[in-house]
Amino acid sequence: MTRGERLFNPGNIERGATAWQGMAADQPDSRFIKFASPEFGIRALAKILLTYSKKFKQGTPQDIDTVREIINRWAPPHENDTSAYVHHVAGVLGVGEDAVIDIADPNILEMLVRAIINHENGRVIYSDAEIVAAIDRALA
Repeated sequence: MTRGERLFNPGNIERGATAWQGMAADQPDSRFIKFASPEFGIRALAKILLTYSKKFKQGTPQDIDTVREIINRWAPPHENDTSAYVHHVAGVLGVGEDAVIDIADPNILEMLVRAIINHENGRVIYSDAEIVAAIDRALA
């Protein structure tokens, strides 16, 4: 199992000041959050992506609404091969790397979440029902 799978954190969300819903009581990794179940980890991943679409408004200098902008924020180039990541995610979504996407659209959000999980872990071990339930909780 990958670290993301072991920690029920398939997006590899780093620890910070946020007390996430569903964080496990034990936090064995000094860098990455452990969640109580995969649903909470996937929900957190979706919540962060939704924050990008709400916090940063389209058409402003701070907007985060293209695959390139989203992945550069999610997986900064100083730690990742961001170009490959952007290319992979854009391919999964079937859009150009600089195409504007609507993260708040549940279908796009689901594809984006799956693509990030796949890139972070090399696979997606979660059922459609698990992913959809987590995204529904993030949208609620």
